[in-house]
Amino acid sequence: MTVVLSASSAEFSADNTGSLVRAILTWLVPALSAHHIDVIHHLARKLAHFAEYAILGALWFRGVRRSGLARPAATWLALAISVLCAIVDETHQSFLPSRTGAVQDVLLDSAGAFAAIVSARLGWWGAADTVTGVLLWAAAIGGLAALALDLAAGASGGVLWVTVPFAAVLLVYRRRA
Repeated sequence: MTVVLSASSAEFSADNTGSLVRAILTWLVPALSAHHIDVIHHLARKLAHFAEYAILGALWFRGVRRSGLARPAATWLALAISVLCAIVDETHQSFLPSRTGAVQDVLLDSAGAFAAIVSARLGWWGAADTVTGVLLWAAAIGGLAALALDLAAGASGGVLWVTVPFAAVLLVYRRRA
């Protein structure tokens, strides 16, 4: 938690990290516009929020679980501690002139912790299997909805005519395996 809370200091504000990211991206990809660099910087900062709380959540789950607490209780306790840490982190940032505290960041932090804790609780293979199933259902249902919209608009469905049935076949295959 010390690492997470120290990252909410003024030294890690968007202004301070932006100059470093801008220099690196300009060196790597000189053709990037200032707008694209700002978008990449914003996305990198949000990804860092998600990742740091995923790590924190996984560590809390592991620590609480090893203390002998039952798996369901360890899951909820690790998540509660991680969410509380996110609330404290964003509240702390709201008092710094160079930082802003945001409810959206608490939700993003909590989502990172939740994803890692659920993955650890299910086991990494179980989590990968669950995510695969969710993505296949999203591809099948979302693709079907996109096809319906395309047909209603008089547009061709393009590659969706292949990917939607393929996702459905994979769902049937997973069900039988």
